[in-house]
Amino acid sequence: MPARRARRILPPFGLILLLVVGLLGGTLAAQDVYPGRSWEHVSPPEAAGWSSEGLKAARDYAATINTEAVMIVAGGRVVDEWGPTSTRFNIHSIRKSLLSALYGIHVADGEIDLSKTMADLGIDDNAPSLTDEEKQATVHDLLKARSGVYHPALYETAAMAAARPPRHSHPPGTFWYYNNWDFNALGFIFEHLTKTNLFRDFQARIADPIGMEDFRIEDTEYVSGADSVYPAYPFRLTARDMARFGLLFLRHGRWGWRQIVPADWVADSVTSYSDAGPSGGYGYLWWIAVDGRHFPGVSLPDGSYSARGAGGHYILVIPADDLVIVHRVNTDIQGRSVSAAEFGHLLKLILDARK
Repeated sequence: MPARRARRILPPFGLILLLVVGLLGGTLAAQDVYPGRSWEHVSPPEAAGWSSEGLKAARDYAATINTEAVMIVAGGRVVDEWGPTSTRFNIHSIRKSLLSALYGIHVADGEIDLSKTMADLGIDDNAPSLTDEEKQATVHDLLKARSGVYHPALYETAAMAAARPPRHSHPPGTFWYYNNWDFNALGFIFEHLTKTNLFRDFQARIADPIGMEDFRIEDTEYVSGADSVYPAYPFRLTARDMARFGLLFLRHGRWGWRQIVPADWVADSVTSYSDAGPSGGYGYLWWIAVDGRHFPGVSLPDGSYSARGAGGHYILVIPADDLVIVHRVNTDIQGRSVSAAEFGHLLKLILDARK
């Protein structure tokens, strides 16, 4: 009888403990704000410690350059936005930062081993094919853009192709070069090892869980060509969905109660492993601020980082200020772009608007 009574008493006691722990955890989690079905806006900006006049100065300057849309998210709420933030534009190389997040999920699931070499995975390319030395590059090397494989790649800008080092000039792991061959091969390796479609996995693992309002599979595609057997994988996203992705990383991969991307992967991704000159450093497919260096004309706090796309597309995360800034350009119009210097000046105006 006593043992039977103990069994009857323990479950309610255990339930009480769980409720207490849950309430305490809820108090801590409540400090972080996330959007629901749509973004919450702060009005007026002064209520969140921002100057309406300062933000107007940023808007006025943005009107003089090719900025199409901007979102400023502070503390998980929108303090200002302008332009078509619900229009889907090509995000260009920001696709790489999306892929990095997916890698983190599947590495944690045990489906991807970063120490595997190109030889282990059977990775080669069309003539002139990879040498035995090039095939010693690991998946980890590719994530850091340090493969030493300087084979022609798809979706390169003219500047990237012109700056590409000569073949076999640097052994794997020894030299950083922003290399589309690495990034495109990573897309193929991801699908090969996880047995998933990259775009559908992004929808299931990230877009749906964080409530992206506008993501559609039909806004993704593979781009193939003669230069390489590994296709590029462009996405089209809206500014308001890109801001959700930035907030996911700002919150260390967590969305509400759910850990979407492992926190240690987020930390590793936004650690600098290479000197990227005026841009600071480079992590796992993310650009990292180093000693304030990240964009011309503005100094950013340590720990800041960004995803970047050709023409002036940015997701900038500034953890020190609990801040995400998204910048868009209508690069569907040929020749339209915003330079790093122009964005740097706009960014300085935005940051100066904090009271």
